[in-house]
Amino acid sequence: MTTKTITRRTSFALAGAVLALPSLGRADSALPDKPLKILVGFPAGGGTDVMARFLAEPLKQRTGRNIIIDNKSGASGTIAVEALKNSAPDGTAIAYVPSATIVQKLTMASVPFDPMTDIAPITLAGTVQTAFCVSPTISVNTLPEYIAWLKQNPTRHSFGTTALGSFTHFFGVMAGREFGIPLEPVPYRGAAPLVADLQGGHIAAGCGGITDFLEHHRAGKVKVIFTSGLKPTTSAPEIPTATQLGYPKLNILGWYVFFAPAKTPPALIDAWGNELRAVLKLPEVDRKLTELGLDVETSTPAQFSQRMATDFARWKTIIDEIGYKPAN
Repeated sequence: MTTKTITRRTSFALAGAVLALPSLGRADSALPDKPLKILVGFPAGGGTDVMARFLAEPLKQRTGRNIIIDNKSGASGTIAVEALKNSAPDGTAIAYVPSATIVQKLTMASVPFDPMTDIAPITLAGTVQTAFCVSPTISVNTLPEYIAWLKQNPTRHSFGTTALGSFTHFFGVMAGREFGIPLEPVPYRGAAPLVADLQGGHIAAGCGGITDFLEHHRAGKVKVIFTSGLKPTTSAPEIPTATQLGYPKLNILGWYVFFAPAKTPPALIDAWGNELRAVLKLPEVDRKLTELGLDVETSTPAQFSQRMATDFARWKTIIDEIGYKPAN
């Protein structure tokens, strides 16, 4: 679940959608009366960044505050989370973070934060499925066809992953185990180079967040043949899940969450949560985020803390089962 590069046409469409939002009216916000910052751990133009910028405009309209998107890209999003950890807990800075960044605490000893103690959840923004796609050059359209193709091409049992050590890596390994055909991960520095190699036939398959591949799937540059949810993602109901295809162990969801520094007062956490949940529930916002591959869902801080603890326990079990050892 790293970022995807958004085309100019998509960027303009999103901008137009923001401008087309109905006047929200200014809320009597309890947020600090000064410019507010949303940290994003990926470059401008990527999927995480585009979602954050899309949300910033209605937040600005609701609160009357200037909302700044601060891109602190690098290390699969962990630089931004470390910056949040070290930010003043005064309600002026929050971060928009995918689970692909958080899971690295289990896979890299050097991750400079503890998601359970160094940051505080505000609200879930939504869930995202992992997608498994193939190159359009291999004439495969379905999972059974891909498995048959693997058996006929024993030297091409590899898949590209947009983030080694995250579930865009583990999901592909898990899939190979379930199919009885081990698949070897090949790391890429994000979705853009992986999509280019898939389109050119330099690698046969790839794995990443549905937000990484959906636009490219629709354009015919890659073919998403299954995803990781119990049911198809709202953004692409025609794409089956692995569970539907008979592989129930391949059921895993990622998420996007807003976090604040750990010692942020509860009143400020509540103020941010109230504003964010109101914006996420706007029909136009829900529709546009869904188009990007996010199934919008909100939560209280307590609800998400429980979910994160449950997910961490399951993730650790999966990581142990596939034999992945944390890197230094």
